Amino acid sequence: MNLANKLTIFRVILVPIMVIVPFLGIEGKLYGIPIANLVMDLIFIIASITDKLDGYIARKKNQITTFGKFLDPLADKILVLAAMLLLVEMQKLPAWIPIIVLSREFIVSGYRLVAVERGKVIAASKWGKLKTVTQMVAIILAFLDTYAYGECFLGLLRGSDFVLNLIVTVMMIIQTIATIFSGIDYVKDGRKLFFQKMLTKR
Repeated sequence: MNLANKLTIFRVILVPIMVIVPFLGIEGKLYGIPIANLVMDLIFIIASITDKLDGYIARKKNQITTFGKFLDPLADKILVLAAMLLLVEMQKLPAWIPIIVLSREFIVSGYRLVAVERGKVIAASKWGKLKTVTQMVAIILAFLDTYAYGECFLGLLRGSDFVLNLIVTVMMIIQTIATIFSGIDYVKDGRKLFFQKMLTKR
C-alpha cells in the first residue's frame, strides 16, 4: 500500500477518535475554550491536512489507485459530516446545515456512479471548491467559538468572541450556499448522463 493511501486510511481512523473525545470527560479550559473542543479541533485540522497531502503525493509520485479514488472522497465526507454532527450535539450548529450537506453528497454520489459507468468524469466546479474551503474554515473556527447556536450573532454582545461568532456564522452561510449551488452544478452537468441511462434501460 502506497503512502497516499496510508494517509487516507489514517484520516478515516482519526474520525472515530475525534467522535470519542467528548465522552472522555476532559475538563478545563484554555483561553476560555474547553480543552475537549481544542482536542477535537486539532484532530480535525490534522485530518484536513492529510486530505491535501495525500492528493498531492498521489499526483506527484503517480500513486493514484482505484482504492484511493474510492476512499479519499469518502473519507472527506465522513470527516466533515462527523465534525458537523459534533457541532450540532454541542449546540453550535443548526441541524439543517448538515442535512443540506448530506443531501448534496447523496445526490452527487449518485450522479458520479452513473458517470463512472459511462466512462465520464464530472469535474468539480468553482462552487465545489468554494464549498470545500469554507467548510473547513467554518468547522475549525466553530470548535473555538464559545457561544451556542443563536446565542450571539443577532445579539448585542461585543468583543473578540462576538467577532469569532460572526465569522463562523458568515462562513457557514457561505459554505451552505456553495453546497447548494455545487450540487445544482453536478445535477446540470450530469442530467444528460442520467436520462441517457434511463432510456438505455427502457
